[in-house]
Amino acid sequence: MNIKERAASLKRDIPAVFLALKARETPLLTKILAFLTVAYALSPIDLIPDFVPVLGYLDDLIILPALVFLTCKLIPREIFAAYQKQAEGMWQNGKPKKWYYAVPIVLIWALILYWIITKLV
Repeated sequence: MNIKERAASLKRDIPAVFLALKARETPLLTKILAFLTVAYALSPIDLIPDFVPVLGYLDDLIILPALVFLTCKLIPREIFAAYQKQAEGMWQNGKPKKWYYAVPIVLIWALILYWIITKLV
C-alpha cells in the first residue's frame, strides 16, 4: 500500500471510528480511545504545532495514523466494517472543525505546563 492509498484509507477510517464511538457494541476502553482519536483528528490545535521544524509534521504523520490504526484494531471487525460502509462520503467536503474538539489538546498542554512550572519552582 503506497502513501496515497494509506491517506485515503485514513480519511475513510476516521468517520467510521466516529460512528463506532456511538455504537453500544463498542467496548468502553475502545470508545475512550476512539474519542481521543476523533478529537485529535478534528482538533484545530495539534499536539505539536506545525511551525515547529520537523516535529510539527511528524505528529500528523505518526501520531494520528497510529491512533487510527490502534482504534480500528480494537473495534470488533463486523461493527467496524458496517460503519466503514456507512461512513463512505461522510466528510467529502473536508473534515468538520469544531472548537470543542480542541479541549483535550488544550488540557494536555495545560498539564504539561503545570508539570514544568511545579518542577521549576
